[in-house]
Amino acid sequence: MHFLKKHWLPVFLIFDLILAAWIISSEYPGKIHASAAFIGDQINRFFLTAKKEVANGAEQIAADRTDEDGKARINAPHIRQEPELPRGCEVTSLAMLLQSAGIQANKLELAHHVEKVPYRKNGLYGNPHQGFVGDMERSHRPGYGVYHEPLAALAEKYMPGQIVDLSGKPFDVVLDQLQNGVPVLVITNVSFKPLSPQSFRTWETASGKVKITFFEHAVLVTGFDEQRIYFNDPLGKKNASADRSAFIRAWKQMGSQAISYRKLPVY
Repeated sequence: MHFLKKHWLPVFLIFDLILAAWIISSEYPGKIHASAAFIGDQINRFFLTAKKEVANGAEQIAADRTDEDGKARINAPHIRQEPELPRGCEVTSLAMLLQSAGIQANKLELAHHVEKVPYRKNGLYGNPHQGFVGDMERSHRPGYGVYHEPLAALAEKYMPGQIVDLSGKPFDVVLDQLQNGVPVLVITNVSFKPLSPQSFRTWETASGKVKITFFEHAVLVTGFDEQRIYFNDPLGKKNASADRSAFIRAWKQMGSQAISYRKLPVY
């Protein structure tokens, strides 16, 4: 269907040629064989081109999608948050996500534009569901991080109508995105395995209680197999990996937060 949408004009012309040949054969019966040969040659050329394009498309898809036995690896940009953003793992991961879609947004630009809230005001903590809490750039000042809602809202400004907030959904939805060749930003922790209950605390904010941990971290997930989850770590390396089961449990512990984007159809 994609090929026909892309090449509707050649298809239309082929049908025109067939119609012309029928008219010629009706008016000039002696020229029917020449007309048929010409049309046959044009049709062969068209479908040879089609075969090559389908093969090339299949190679591109194979480079970015899963195979049949449940594996996926995506070649996404890797960006380090340091030294400029010691607490900027979320916006740096968002920069990687946007750049994987061809959007030239950098981490400092995103750090400037993401919604922000004070670390503490009137005896209450800031809410990471509403904005980045505290100071992102200066580690000697109090700061925390930001959760999925402000990140999705910021990403929407760069890719209107394409951002999908997968938060609260099963991890299978994340795997589906990876199978479709699209990386996913997730909120997790720096160990990529479940934390003890003592690692968490509850903040009183102006809009209610919020569960936080100072081990909070964000990465761009780029692949998986039966045993491992692969990701670009803004504090580490490209295509780092962690135990699949432990990674998913740590992700759930942080509220199952995930953001990705929807590919636009190609015509």
